[in-house]
Amino acid sequence: MGEYRHIIVAVDLTEEALQVSKRACALRTAFSAKLSCAHVIEPLSLAYGGDIPMDLSTIQEQIQETAKSHLAEFAQTLGIPPEDQHLIFGRPETEIHTLATQIDADLIVVGSHGRHGLALLLGSTANGVLHGAPCDVLAVRVGT
Repeated sequence: MGEYRHIIVAVDLTEEALQVSKRACALRTAFSAKLSCAHVIEPLSLAYGGDIPMDLSTIQEQIQETAKSHLAEFAQTLGIPPEDQHLIFGRPETEIHTLATQIDADLIVVGSHGRHGLALLLGSTANGVLHGAPCDVLAVRVGT
């Protein structure tokens, strides 16, 4: 394992994100690396198949404002400056890959619930991030 220079911690802003961020912070310290954080908001139209007969833009804006506030608070506890905080819309796997490439990250740290059976086959964000990532991925087991 080489030295990591730029680490992204991808978080869902739940309590489990603290477990994931602890690992990312330990690696930041060990390698004197830069640490960025990312939270991806999946558009409601994607999450619900786009077949909802109502305008979701107001709800989506509220979700964005809440996430922006929570991400800023979360990042502040980790000592991550605003320019290294990334709030993105889209599919988490795709957007995290894109961000890693854009900011030249060499490690993505993400939480994993360690699903088995059908839940694993259906996929998880951690599994999606792992496959096709432009750099190393550390999946931190959470919820155990």
